[in-house]
Amino acid sequence: MIGAMQFSTRRRRQPPTIIIVSLIDVLIVVLIFLMATTTFKQMPAIQLALPESKQAKAGSTDNALVVSISKQGVLFLNQRDPVTTDTLQQRLIEAVGRNPQTTLAIRADKETPVGLLVKVMDAAKAANIKVASVFTRSAQ
Repeated sequence: MIGAMQFSTRRRRQPPTIIIVSLIDVLIVVLIFLMATTTFKQMPAIQLALPESKQAKAGSTDNALVVSISKQGVLFLNQRDPVTTDTLQQRLIEAVGRNPQTTLAIRADKETPVGLLVKVMDAAKAANIKVASVFTRSAQ
């Protein structure tokens, strides 16, 4: 007699369980990371110590291009784009071409070289910008 072979019935394997709580925790950490990194992009590109003025008046920059000048002499157009004086002049000419009422507001650090301020003013004059103002903070 041939030995009886006993075949065991195979149990079906259960699919691995996904732990939803852990998955939610990981997604929350990723979400917090993304929120924190996008918040820092909104900060201004440069920090300036504005000069003081006793005659400072509140103004509006609604229709103005803002040129920021760091104490190292780096120019920024609209506080984001670093530009050279030649590029600045070209961009100002383009802006005046689109809107002849364009004005210029200059944010310069109090330690900015005066020669660089003169170059920015010359670029504004070459672009036919009629109104140029300087950001200051009120001296109390």
